[in-house]
Amino acid sequence: MKSMKRMLCLVDGEHYLPVTKSAIDTLDNIEHIEIVAVVFIGGTEKLREFSEESYSKKLGRPVHFGPHSHKIPYELIGDAVKRYDVNVVMDLSDEPVVDYSKRFKIASIVLGMGVPYEGPDFKFYPVTEYDVLTKPSIKILGTGKRIGKTAVSAYAARLINENKFNPCVVAMGRGGPEEPEIVRGDQIEITPDYLMEQSEKGVHAASDHWEDALMSRILTIGCRRCGGGMVGDVFITNMKQGAKIANEVDADFVIMEGSGAAIPPIKTNKHIVLVGVNQPIINIERFFGPYRINLADLVILTMCEEPMASYKKVKRVEKFIKELNPDAVVIPTVFRPKPLGEIENKRILFATTAPDSIKDVLVKHLEENYNCKVVGTTPHLSNRPLLQKDIEKYIDDVDIMLTELKAAAVDVATKDALDAGLGVVYCDNIPIVTEGDPEKLPDSIIKLVNEAISDFNKI
Repeated sequence: MKSMKRMLCLVDGEHYLPVTKSAIDTLDNIEHIEIVAVVFIGGTEKLREFSEESYSKKLGRPVHFGPHSHKIPYELIGDAVKRYDVNVVMDLSDEPVVDYSKRFKIASIVLGMGVPYEGPDFKFYPVTEYDVLTKPSIKILGTGKRIGKTAVSAYAARLINENKFNPCVVAMGRGGPEEPEIVRGDQIEITPDYLMEQSEKGVHAASDHWEDALMSRILTIGCRRCGGGMVGDVFITNMKQGAKIANEVDADFVIMEGSGAAIPPIKTNKHIVLVGVNQPIINIERFFGPYRINLADLVILTMCEEPMASYKKVKRVEKFIKELNPDAVVIPTVFRPKPLGEIENKRILFATTAPDSIKDVLVKHLEENYNCKVVGTTPHLSNRPLLQKDIEKYIDDVDIMLTELKAAAVDVATKDALDAGLGVVYCDNIPIVTEGDPEKLPDSIIKLVNEAISDFNKI
C-alpha cells in the first residue's frame, strides 16, 4: 500500500492565480498526494494583494508569503517543511523568479531535511542512508575526486587506532570487489611483491581499502560502486553489505569512506567533509557543494596553497563555509609525501596523482626531509599510457620507484619497477595544518570520535 505524500507547493506571482490553482488541484487529485501548504517564493506581476488569509481561501490550502516579495524566502521553505511534516516539495514556479542557482539552493535546503525536491522535469532525492551499523561511526566524504579523501581517511584511521578506539574502514571504489573484501592490514605485511600477487589474481590492489590497510595498518573492508549522482548517491554498491560485515569484525569504531563526490549510503553518527580548494569556486559555493558542506561536523580544506589555490581563494571558501555551516570546525591543510620505506641516499622516480603544478614543492620536501635525489616525477598514475612513457624515460637512472598506492600504482608502476630490478617504496600523504595550532586537526578528529561515541550511546 502506497503511503500518502504530504506535498508542499512552491508558486510565484508571475502566474495568474487561477492557473496556479488549477495546477495545485491537478496534483491534489492524484491518488496518494495531499497538498498541505503553499509558499509564494517571489514575483508580483499578477498578484493583486499579499494577504495570506485571502490567498489561503482562494487556493483552499494554507498559503505563506515571505517578508520580501522580490527575494526567495529560503528560511520559510524550510520552516514549512517542518511545520507541515512535508515529505515532498513540488516547485511550480518559473523564470524569472527562480534560475538554476536559486533552484539548487532550494534543493540543498530541502534535501538536507531529508525531503525530495521535484519540478516539471526534475527530481532530486536525498542521499540514501541505510541504518545498519551497530557501532559508533563517522563518514568521510568530499566535494570531488582527487582532493585527498583516502589520504585523510588513512590519517584519521591511524590516529583513531593510536588512541585505542580500535577502528576499521569500509571504503567503496570504482575498482572495488564483487563481494566486500576484508584486508587485515593489522596482521599481514603488504609488500610490493604481495600486491603484485593480488594484482595477478585479478584484484585491483591499488583500491582505496588496500591503501587504507597499507597506510594505517588496520582492518579494512573494500566495496565497489558504479555511478555518482549530482547529490552523491550511487547507482549500485555493495557498501550496505560491507557495513554489515563491519558489525561482525573485531573493531569497535567504523569509518565509512566515500569515493570521489559519491557519499557512502550508510547512516553514521558524525561526518567529515573534505573540500578541495583547488576546485572551481562555483562547484563549492553552488550546485550541491552547499548540500555536502551542510552535512559536516568537521570540514577539512585541502590543497590550500599556490599554485592550486590562492590565499584569497582559501579565505573566501573558509568564510563561505563558516557562514553556511557555523557549527562545523573548518581546518585548512596541505599534503606532504611520507615514504613508508627507506629512501635515504637513493635516486628516486616519484609517481603521484598530484598535479604537475605542485611538483617542485613535493620534490623539495622529499629531498630536504629524506636526503634523497628525485631524478624524475610523473603525475600520471591515473593515465597508464603516459605513466609507462615516464617510467621508460627515467627507469635506467633511478634506484627506487616511490609511488602512491593509487590507480596504476601496482599493475604498472610496481610491476615495471620490479621487472627492472628497482626497489619499490610506497608513499603516504600527510595532511598538515596551514594556520594556527598544528594539533588542531588531530585534536578535532579525536573530539569528533568521542562525540560520535556519545551520540551512538544515546540511541
